[in-house]
Amino acid sequence: MNNQLLKGAVKIKGSADFSRFRISLIIMAMMLLTVTLNAAEFVVDKATSKVNWEAKKVTGKHNGTISFESGSVSVNDNKISGGTFVIDMKTIANTDITDAGMKAKLMGHLASDDFFAVAKFPESKLVIKQVTPVSAGEFHFLADLTIKGITNPVEFNAKVSISGDKLNADGVITVNRTLFGIKYGSGSFFEGLGDKVIYDDFTLAFDVVAQKK
Repeated sequence: MNNQLLKGAVKIKGSADFSRFRISLIIMAMMLLTVTLNAAEFVVDKATSKVNWEAKKVTGKHNGTISFESGSVSVNDNKISGGTFVIDMKTIANTDITDAGMKAKLMGHLASDDFFAVAKFPESKLVIKQVTPVSAGEFHFLADLTIKGITNPVEFNAKVSISGDKLNADGVITVNRTLFGIKYGSGSFFEGLGDKVIYDDFTLAFDVVAQKK
């Protein structure tokens, strides 16, 4: 009789343990499903996304555009959690010079080894590493920027909005070109340049449009 009671107790305990285990599995599955549902990837729309560059020198400035080669943004709980953007350096263009000859000369110089060495390094890349809220709709980004095969950290603020299947983000990144081996005309490295000094910093003003994958 005692053996039968013991067997029954073991059976009941085993059933309870199995039920708790099964409930734990169901909860874990629901949590994973929730994470999956809240995670999404947005792909950059190259046709509508824009990057405008501006570089200054003692005697003035130049500006222009450059295009995305590709890009994707990771979103969790309706907030950006990561992303990778590839810039096609071959698309760099000037918009402030009207003389065709002078424009071609500047573009040739920017593509040369003095600046971006486009033939050797046809792509630049930005990889988002950390995102911190600043205010409603505005975030602080830490990212790794690669130009001419050299990677350095950059940080910037951007306004971000996500509505349905569409994501918009715009901001300005300030880049110290000398950190990427671009020292031509830099007063930080060469003396006696006078009014031929080109400032070390240039800016990239971006307007990213992305669609949910």
